[in-house]
Amino acid sequence: MSNLESNKIVISERRKFLSLMAQSVGLSALGGMVWTGYLEEAKSAPLILRPPGARLEKDFIRMCIKCGQCVEACPYDMLSLAKPGDHKPMGTPFFIPRENPCRMCTDIPCVPVCPTGALDEMSVSTIKEGVKELDIMKARMGLAVVDTESCIAFWGIQCDACYRACPVMDSAIVLEYRRNARTGKHAYLIPIVNSETCTGCGICERACVTEKAAIRILPLELAKGDIGSHYIRGWDKADEKRLEGVSTDVTTHTKRSDKSAQDYLNAVEEVSK
Repeated sequence: MSNLESNKIVISERRKFLSLMAQSVGLSALGGMVWTGYLEEAKSAPLILRPPGARLEKDFIRMCIKCGQCVEACPYDMLSLAKPGDHKPMGTPFFIPRENPCRMCTDIPCVPVCPTGALDEMSVSTIKEGVKELDIMKARMGLAVVDTESCIAFWGIQCDACYRACPVMDSAIVLEYRRNARTGKHAYLIPIVNSETCTGCGICERACVTEKAAIRILPLELAKGDIGSHYIRGWDKADEKRLEGVSTDVTTHTKRSDKSAQDYLNAVEEVSK
């Protein structure tokens, strides 16, 4: 083989190598851009419902290893692992109530199989006579929220589909009777959700008869407000304990402070006359 032919072969091999390198760099960059896009989608989608016993989202994401054991353990195929395009953190378990709600299994098979504690077994357990027992009623997967404008019960049409479907009937959802002033002779049967006993299973959302469910399960962080620590429920003994050690001295003094409430209220009433 001549030197010229040898040089041509070397140049050809170099070109192939550089071409492959360029393709690899391009694919890596494209893969990075796609992956970044999926991460950004996941960050911008807070409406994620997790299995029973799931810890707070930030802790759940940190502890979940995306093993899928909870998904495999569910006998109703209610759970799915997030995949590209689901707009959720990749590989993490979630469920969509309207499609397939939690069936409230008493043995909660999805929780004990979690190897990292991302699904906290203690949060869905009770202690009876020193023995720990799983208790699905303690699950707080989310909270049912009623859209009063699209719920036909608020129109005066008799519907109790969500109420009758609820596995915690007369506790998580109750029916409140209200007079229908429009007709004057009928009553509204209004579904009212109790946040203290609603498990967020989503069976009510699945049962809703409207085209788009008028009752929907939202993550607790989004569904509930925050009262703040400066309000006390006087009828709640646990709340009253927060007042222990708190000074009751009045630090602000005004002219009204020297009078009883009845005196200064009557004085204002006289002036208004």
